[in-house]
Amino acid sequence: MLNPGTYGIVSTSPAWEARLPRKSPFRIELTAEEAAELHRRSVKYTLPYFEVVRAKMILMAAEGVDNDEIAARLDTRREVVSHWRKRFFKERLRGLEERPRPGRPRAFPPRAVR
Repeated sequence: MLNPGTYGIVSTSPAWEARLPRKSPFRIELTAEEAAELHRRSVKYTLPYFEVVRAKMILMAAEGVDNDEIAARLDTRREVVSHWRKRFFKERLRGLEERPRPGRPRAFPPRAVR
């Protein structure tokens, strides 16, 4: 087997991946206000589930838990945790909010609950 990185070849063998560090470069440090808001979101059962999970991800990241462990605890993928950690690092609490999605808007409004 060639040394990964030689001639731009990247190995996909599990043995090589096990040696690569997966430590996130986005270290999360919370202010008291951010920590209080994230804790409030993480325990509020009336919020949409995705908001609760995002808050839990950031709280665990602030405790120093790595992305793989956060993903395992919250039953999600590492890439999802990495995405939200990066957005929080760059935009703080505002980064955890939903953004408008691309594409054509709905033709009909959602049906009202009767």
